[in-house]
Amino acid sequence: MITHALVLTAGLGTRLRPLTLTRAKPAIPVAGEPIIRRIITWLARERVVDLVLNLHYLPETIAAVVGDGSDMGVRVRYSWEQPALLGSAGGPRHALPIIGCDTFFIVNGDTLTDLSLDPLARAHAASGALVTMALVQNREPERYGGVRLAEDGAVAGFVARGPAAAGSYHFIGVQAARAEVFAGLTDGEAVNSVGAVYDRLIASKPGSIRGYVCDAAFWDIGTPQDHALTDAAFAAVKTR
Repeated sequence: MITHALVLTAGLGTRLRPLTLTRAKPAIPVAGEPIIRRIITWLARERVVDLVLNLHYLPETIAAVVGDGSDMGVRVRYSWEQPALLGSAGGPRHALPIIGCDTFFIVNGDTLTDLSLDPLARAHAASGALVTMALVQNREPERYGGVRLAEDGAVAGFVARGPAAAGSYHFIGVQAARAEVFAGLTDGEAVNSVGAVYDRLIASKPGSIRGYVCDAAFWDIGTPQDHALTDAAFAAVKTR
């Protein structure tokens, strides 16, 4: 069972402007509730209760709606990325001393999902992988890049959106990872996972990154249109 998670909340949210001009993307409400609180409530329901949030852009807007997380039944601590963003691998590297465990979830702070985490954790442990990424079929390859899987479920590579992404899988922003993936990186150095660290692992240790294919629902809140659609979907559920 994995009880720790790093939630990636440091991004600039440039595609969501003007909504992100005055607050960080995870602090923006969906049907009246900030995205980050929805994510934390879901994690708590999945018994993931020791959380670290990384902060960079308008950090006070996230801290103001989360605090220490006690009202949601979790413990929240913060990893500060200043003066520069450290990326999707550099951020976890910087947060490792605060996370303080060998295996943890990494959750995107701008995606909502109803994924059940225990099966993902069990699949990760059973395979011996360093990273296990939650995936669904890529139904919009013209919009989203994708993940290619080998027949045994190992991640074979990543493809850009467009024709190359047809038939690929869509990463839904949740993964289980071992600390050693990031421990060898230089603290304070900006580096991404996809396109750098993960690609090197695929080449040097085939099978160390695996996919967990599921049918979970997810909502990617990347643009104002995405936000409007997600807000309407959650508001409709609320009123039933």
